[in-house]
Amino acid sequence: MSATDEAILRRRATITDVARLADVSTATVDRVLNGRAGVKALTTRRVMQAAAELGYVDESDERAREVVPKGQIVFLLPEGTNRYLTQLGRQITEMAPHFERQSLRPTVEHIRSFNPELLGKALQKHAKSAAGIAFMGIEHPVVREAVTRIGAAGVPVITLISDVASPGRTAYLGLDNRAAGRMAAYLLARFITRRPAKVAMIAGSLGYRAHGEREMGFLDLLQEEHPGIEVVGLREGHDDEALNHRQMRMLLSQHPDLAGIYNIGGGASGVGRALKDARREREIVFVGHGLTPDTREYLVDGTMDAVITQSAEDTVRRCLTIFADLRAGRPVEAAAATMRIEVVFRENLP
Repeated sequence: MSATDEAILRRRATITDVARLADVSTATVDRVLNGRAGVKALTTRRVMQAAAELGYVDESDERAREVVPKGQIVFLLPEGTNRYLTQLGRQITEMAPHFERQSLRPTVEHIRSFNPELLGKALQKHAKSAAGIAFMGIEHPVVREAVTRIGAAGVPVITLISDVASPGRTAYLGLDNRAAGRMAAYLLARFITRRPAKVAMIAGSLGYRAHGEREMGFLDLLQEEHPGIEVVGLREGHDDEALNHRQMRMLLSQHPDLAGIYNIGGGASGVGRALKDARREREIVFVGHGLTPDTREYLVDGTMDAVITQSAEDTVRRCLTIFADLRAGRPVEAAAATMRIEVVFRENLP
């Protein structure tokens, strides 16, 4: 604050003082303080910050909270039976009061899974009014272009779980997915004692960069360190439990000697049911992603051997921190693969 501003604080501030500090007209200050329409959200925030800084209004009182509009934070998540994503959506809703305290209002919208055109349209639609957008990225030109345009327009964008290769995104909150895939291969190799052995993979969709990177990491480690383990197939289940069930049944039929399965995405219940139907849940090593009620149950009864996960609560909290810092004008360093990989076994269930 300048010497002039400090002098203003020693006397009672006026609308003219607020206008000067916020670099707007007195008419704009009047519209903001009286809650009238026609003022951009960023301008409104600047006026209210100036008014609070000069003591013209108390930033903590009810009147100030009413005047400052809550910025909408839109979370775009794939619809479907992926229980981890359902859990993430529920966590966002439960943490709404924490967003409200930062003058942010979270909303969750579900987009038809694996549809980049719908996702791209939703991104551009919400960018017109949202203070920020967080979404699970699909690696597709339509999505990349939308993120680039939104970022250039000044709207912060955070990718969750799966990133996109666009300079427009502000931050990525998810795992280092190649490392996660290598971890899955390491676990399967440790649990499978016989050699040679056959393992298979079921992905949600390789359109998700996360799933493609997990596949690459998985294959890399097996080729480097475990040549006696053969990967006999990669199938896509679109994170759908029923489709995963069919895919797993087909793999068991084609490869009766299958020793392990890596479920790269969601829909673990379908894989688990197929193993139980064949009464092979104790024979085949099963590693997957996302600690949810169904994967927890499979860990307890021995159907699953390990779950690689990231905390849904921590993901939402980090989103809130980034959006709140940006709204307050604090710089945010672009983050990539910042979430800690957690591996859960039956013995260390939280």
